[in-house]
Amino acid sequence: MHSQPPLNALRAFEVAARHLSFVQAGKELGVTSAAVSQQVRNLEDHVGKRLFIRQGNQIVLTDAGREIYPRLEQALGEMAALTEQLRDGAARPRLVISVLPSVADHWLAPALRGFVSRGGLDIRVEDDPVGFGREGADIRITYGSTYYSGQHVEELFAEVIVPVAAPGVFPGLSIEDLDEADFIHTHWGRNYVTQPSWTNFLAHAGLGRTADPARGTRVGQSGLALATARAGLGVALVQRRMALADLAAGTLELMDPAQMPMPMPYVAVLPPARARRADIRALILHLKEKAAAA
Repeated sequence: MHSQPPLNALRAFEVAARHLSFVQAGKELGVTSAAVSQQVRNLEDHVGKRLFIRQGNQIVLTDAGREIYPRLEQALGEMAALTEQLRDGAARPRLVISVLPSVADHWLAPALRGFVSRGGLDIRVEDDPVGFGREGADIRITYGSTYYSGQHVEELFAEVIVPVAAPGVFPGLSIEDLDEADFIHTHWGRNYVTQPSWTNFLAHAGLGRTADPARGTRVGQSGLALATARAGLGVALVQRRMALADLAAGTLELMDPAQMPMPMPYVAVLPPARARRADIRALILHLKEKAAAA
């Protein structure tokens, strides 16, 4: 019988490969980065291959590391799921979905209608970046994949930005007629440089005016921008898909026919090994169908 690689070394390599960092792996495992590095060297000695190389201050996977990592992650994930089933009975573990706040309320919740998960769903609303460890997400629904190098990414839908306001708030007026105080400005947070703004929307639409971000109302999420516009406090730039229910119900109306494409799509992000799981594949297919139908 061939000798089995040490389990601690396998676990250290999987966590280090997921983070591409011995320091972060050590934090997750509760050991020092030197201890993680030693365990990885033990595994490299066992398999006779280098699994990482150092490039500047970072580590990257070698060809051998990239070959081993997804299969090892799947195997360890299956072991963890089996252990959980043995501990908790025959119940299938819940499918953990991590999602951006605005996407959770205005797209994901309605899109999940009709999807059946045998183990149920655990929906976590959180900002980027998130982890995919033992206690982390199975799948992340977010805008773009900037924070998830090396993960499996599938596009769900592209989005456009539209200007909306409550009906009757600006009767007979166009965007060019509005006062500076009538604009609602959405700040997406420090993590996003390419956030839609009135400056680039007005330029894209060819409208002959500007909107001073120092005036008007400022909100911190696109979901709050929708609510603020719905309350009659001004005109907001929002993702069209997330405003569809309000537009259909007549609680919001378009202030201009122009639509500005967002630079990146909304995506599903997950570790490569989990991309082969039947329940996750079923979820991604379901979400893509809902996105296409909208």
